[in-house]
Amino acid sequence: MSLIIWLVMIGVFLYSFGFAITLWKRKNKAGVFIMLILAFAVLILPFFSVFRDKW
Repeated sequence: MSLIIWLVMIGVFLYSFGFAITLWKRKNKAGVFIMLILAFAVLILPFFSVFRDKW
């Protein structure tokens, strides 16, 4: 189950990061900032909820 969670987290991170790059090319700097915060939140927040018992 932990492997599935990791794969989903990495997939969402890569999708969000790719979308941020697309926004950067379209000169939408505010959108890039928000998408990067979202992408890194997807990587960090599960450690406070899903992976709390494993640490």
